[in-house]
Amino acid sequence: MTSDGVVTTGGCGGERPLRRDAERNRQRILLAAAEVFTQRGLDATLDDVARQAGVGVGTVYRRFPDKESLVAELFADRIDAMVAVAEQALAAPDPWQALVSYLEYAAETMASSIGLRQLMMFATYGRDRVAYAREQMRPVVTKLVERAQEAGVLREDFSATDVPLIAYMLGAAAEYASYVEPEVWRRYLTLIIDGLRPSRDGVSELPVPALTPQEMEQSMRAHGQRGQARR
Repeated sequence: MTSDGVVTTGGCGGERPLRRDAERNRQRILLAAAEVFTQRGLDATLDDVARQAGVGVGTVYRRFPDKESLVAELFADRIDAMVAVAEQALAAPDPWQALVSYLEYAAETMASSIGLRQLMMFATYGRDRVAYAREQMRPVVTKLVERAQEAGVLREDFSATDVPLIAYMLGAAAEYASYVEPEVWRRYLTLIIDGLRPSRDGVSELPVPALTPQEMEQSMRAHGQRGQARR
């Protein structure tokens, strides 16, 4: 280590020195990117990330050559987790609860991050990883659906392709109402789940109240302002 805080690697003198704060900057960038992309979506720029991280944009580019590489690394763990949870759900003994628990997890995951929702549904970035995740999840989710249908607890016209679309719709509802009731998606998940059964004796209690007319107005106003800010 030199007196100016540079850590040098051993061996040949031609090796590039590694600054002591390199990993700290990298983690700071990833934390900032998580916040920026979660709240603003993938339209955010590396300049936005650098500003949030409190570093120069050149520092960001030294760690990540482009936005795609940053997005792919940032969401890698979450994409892998979605595959793992689908596989765990398939191992659950109750076909209905297995499907419902995965649907709730997928909805909550989509609702928690605009960036992840855009990544999974549109694959603007990280195409290879997203394609891999879809290939891994498709047969597992199909088995979850077919197993519930074979047990007679799921309507026969439900399809495995309905699962990601339902999760996306609920995530969009969470974004829409984020300023007044970010958990409102749970209300609509319960309504959807009730509609998945081929028959039922009653209806489930809704976990979140409906938005009031005033809250709807606030949501529409806030959503419109966010849309203008992204242009």
